[in-house]
Amino acid sequence: MEQTFNLNHWANEWLSAKGLEASTVAYITLGLDILLVLLVSFIVDFIARKLILNYVTRYVNKSKNTYDDVFLDKKVFHGLAHILPAVIILKSLPLVFDGVDFSFTFLEKIIIIYLIVLITGVASKFLRSLEHIGLHSKRFEGKPVSSYVQVGRIVLYIAAAVVIISMVVGKSPITILTAFGAATAVILLIFRDTILGLVASIQISSNDMVRLGDWVSMDKYGADGDVIEINLTTVKVRNWDKTITTVPTYAFISDSFKNWRGMQSMGVRRIKRSIHIDISSVKFVTDEMRDRFKIFARVSQYVVQRQAEIDTYNQETGVDTSELINGRHMTNIGVFRKYALNYIMAHPKIDQNETVMVRQLQPTEKGLPLEIYCFSNDIAWVNYENIQSDLFDHLLAAAERFELKIFQNPSGSDFRQLASTSE
Repeated sequence: MEQTFNLNHWANEWLSAKGLEASTVAYITLGLDILLVLLVSFIVDFIARKLILNYVTRYVNKSKNTYDDVFLDKKVFHGLAHILPAVIILKSLPLVFDGVDFSFTFLEKIIIIYLIVLITGVASKFLRSLEHIGLHSKRFEGKPVSSYVQVGRIVLYIAAAVVIISMVVGKSPITILTAFGAATAVILLIFRDTILGLVASIQISSNDMVRLGDWVSMDKYGADGDVIEINLTTVKVRNWDKTITTVPTYAFISDSFKNWRGMQSMGVRRIKRSIHIDISSVKFVTDEMRDRFKIFARVSQYVVQRQAEIDTYNQETGVDTSELINGRHMTNIGVFRKYALNYIMAHPKIDQNETVMVRQLQPTEKGLPLEIYCFSNDIAWVNYENIQSDLFDHLLAAAERFELKIFQNPSGSDFRQLASTSE
């Protein structure tokens, strides 16, 4: 080895025979040794990059395993190819500078630092590969894989930085870490978001609060859409208008948000909307109205049965039914409520296994709210909106048949009609 890397054995005699001084001969032979080491390193690097990498690439392309394809795509093997030449140079330093009055400690540190940077880069690419594999694996579906990888990369970079600093200042890594411990408050301040994000990622994962692909709503941040990425510090949400909202990861722990995963997994989507009835149009059902309601297929049987119950009750109590306020009578809004319920229960796009209800809410200055509460069996947004619109299209048009008026605030045309009537 020494004769291979050090040319002093024969070069000194040949150069000395030419009448050169000993110091000049030493520098020339040192230069030749350095050139030889660089040449060998260049050849090894060429072989590693061209021959070995080509062989590895062909092997990976033929392999049925998909993991090695990811490592090749992320250039993990390319980074490994550059390590061997640096190791050769490092091991050659003692032989090159043997017998030369020169301290190569500085060069040794430079090469070691270069090796640390190379190894750190390879390890970082390896973690990136694991992240890609995890994100495309069903086993880790919905898990914040990116957050864990980012934590690993941060630890990796910190460890590499500590080792490099310890080499530069000539102290042990433990001493450097002790110095960092004294500056804990400053470190916590600098990495506040990272630490909060790490804690939040662990809680989100352990409690299964948010997964990739979940539909989440967060009014505080204007987020309403699908989760497309979960990182250590941020969660990216693609909104329905195709914009992307970036939300701090710890906000999913500290703030309130809505996750629609339950709706998506159940395969049903709630419809909860009200029709506001003008209270002045609410009235008792007269005989003429009752005869007309019997024609309506969805309530004809109900009207007959209900009227029979009412007649029996009124006869038993002996009340004077000539005045509608006496005894019991049907109301047009009650019949319409039954009609709306039967119409919804017969609708093929409404899930009958879930709650189906038509109820009255507290009257307000906008009339009497008649709330429709049911679940669509199609959760696709466009289909859901069409189903909901079809329901209310029909019910809004049908209300007039029960002599009910839909409430709305007076418009300009209403005021003009009123003014023309008063004239």
